[in-house]
Amino acid sequence: MSPHAEIQSILERARFAVLATQDRGQPHASLVAITPIHGSRSLLFATYRATRKYANLSRSNRVAMFIGDPSPRHSISESSPVLTVHGLASEAPSAQHVKLACKHTKRHPQLVEMLDSRDCALFLVSITAYEVVQSIDQVRWYISSDSDEDERPDTRSLIE
Repeated sequence: MSPHAEIQSILERARFAVLATQDRGQPHASLVAITPIHGSRSLLFATYRATRKYANLSRSNRVAMFIGDPSPRHSISESSPVLTVHGLASEAPSAQHVKLACKHTKRHPQLVEMLDSRDCALFLVSITAYEVVQSIDQVRWYISSDSDEDERPDTRSLIE
């Protein structure tokens, strides 16, 4: 399976991710419902404006998102790959709010009330890199490019 197809498959199956934000060096993790947008180039999630994640995102847009198989397992080799997404989050333009909210509601109908709230903000994460972990010894990095087909392994050392 090509890297693009593998990443796309993980994103299509995933419904939730753990979002990592930070504020002045203090990490903060939150569970968010996700919807892939533009293939594997962007992820959509919603949050209320009165949350720590919203405050953190308003100060720093750099994020990581962990997407994994929620089923119980005894070792990482017994499961499908897990994915860490690195990217830049930005609040979706108000002109796109209705269209994006409809896409998110279609995938997550339980969020309809939240998405109808005036206090709800939609964020798009523009993905800059993917870390695909198949096993403890099999970790691959891919740098995102403008074209999904051009994803290529990162040649930088993983120990920097």
